[in-house]
Amino acid sequence: MTDKHPDIIPATPAGLARAGEALRSGELVAFPTETVYGLGGDATDDRAVAAIFAAKGRPQFNPLIAHVPDLEAAEAIAVLDERAVELAHQFWPGPLTLVLPRRAEAGLSLLVSAGLDSVAVRVPAHPVAQALLKAASKPIAAPSANRSGAVSPTAPHHVIESLGDRVSMVVAGGKCQVGVESTVLDLTGETPVLLRPGAVLREEIERLIGPIQLSAGNPDAPKSPGQLESHYAPNAPVRLNATSAEEDEAFLTFGPDRFIRGGKARLNLSLQGDLNEAAANLFAHLRALDQEGVRAIAVMPIPDEGLGVAINDRLRRAAAPRG
Repeated sequence: MTDKHPDIIPATPAGLARAGEALRSGELVAFPTETVYGLGGDATDDRAVAAIFAAKGRPQFNPLIAHVPDLEAAEAIAVLDERAVELAHQFWPGPLTLVLPRRAEAGLSLLVSAGLDSVAVRVPAHPVAQALLKAASKPIAAPSANRSGAVSPTAPHHVIESLGDRVSMVVAGGKCQVGVESTVLDLTGETPVLLRPGAVLREEIERLIGPIQLSAGNPDAPKSPGQLESHYAPNAPVRLNATSAEEDEAFLTFGPDRFIRGGKARLNLSLQGDLNEAAANLFAHLRALDQEGVRAIAVMPIPDEGLGVAINDRLRRAAAPRG
């Protein structure tokens, strides 16, 4: 990688047309979704998909999510049963990814599915993402726009800090609203399986299609992103359920923390104890604390309910042993 930075282009008609052409030409383009910034490449182009893995330093057995503009485009690359169609009508566009049987005639690169017969599909709600997908006229494979295992990006400068010239351009779209990745639901079997918790809650899904199972997790053959045991990790080790921090640690707090001592640096996910605000701040705060040169990042307990389930899932992965 050189010191050259990618172009940051505005989300204007001209800018989006330029980004769409870059994607069709096999280049990588980072763009905003309502969850995090994605590192986009043409999902039908083996070279472009391989370039995503190279840019991220990502294990090739970890599948990518194919982003499409609408249900019709999803049905062109995947087989949707009644459950999938019902969920799509309720939650698309939005932060729900469905793992579905891949259509053999879809023309998707096999790298997108890591050799599996399934494909992870999402219709993003962010207006810039929608406009870019239409400009590209291709399904776009797009993991989070950061080096694999590092903190996910929620603003354009995060992308540049992590990827530099590994990406051709960044479409500017401000800060991401949700801040954690999409919920991933596997519908390839008779019983739906929740592979990754996210912004669409398990309870919301079950109200529509009935009971779903939680994934036992197979880190040797994950079916979706976010299933590697150490996937979301800053450089500094992460210590969970901390009630105080040492002087050489950073402290990531939640809720009122005026009387909690310790920490070389400190950021609060939400002073009001708002889990939505905490989710939106999670990756940006981890990234900022990681740049403080601390021995470790201590993290206060987060309620394991609502979006707290997704936050804790990310934090547990960040704290997992690495090797």
